[in-house]
Amino acid sequence: MYNSIEQFLKDWKYENESTLKILNNLTDESLKKKVTEDGRTLGFLAWHITQTIPEMMEKTGLNVDGPAIDQDVPDNTEKIKDAYKKAADSLAEQIKINWKDDILKIEDDMYGEKWQKGLTLMYLMLHQAHHRGQMTVLMRQAGLKVPGIYGPSSEEWKDMGMEPMK
Repeated sequence: MYNSIEQFLKDWKYENESTLKILNNLTDESLKKKVTEDGRTLGFLAWHITQTIPEMMEKTGLNVDGPAIDQDVPDNTEKIKDAYKKAADSLAEQIKINWKDDILKIEDDMYGEKWQKGLTLMYLMLHQAHHRGQMTVLMRQAGLKVPGIYGPSSEEWKDMGMEPMK
């Protein structure tokens, strides 16, 4: 749970950049990649991460600029990247303008539960990381390069002239 706006914004910057690294490696063709017949596509997951920023934060009273939850998944990676960047940047800006540290303890109704705003920020961050992890599996299956997020990917180990860890 976050108790400091400054700490959230620092973490959000890193997580935002990490998500953009994933999105930058997608192709328009890869957006339809899924493992099972009824599974989620890479495009759905990328769009879901993007849509969740304004959807979740609206419940806290912030007006974050981003796609509506009922908006269809674009078939173009540039549109997804642009919408993600816009929503992620809007969130940071709205928090800087509207929130101070003491607001992080205030509770909101969130999906049938009461969450402090600081907890909502943590869940937003974890939600994004969770779906990025799912995306990396689909990216490998689609033959896309997977970027390292919290450490080098196997491709990055090779690029550094090292043997990937087994």
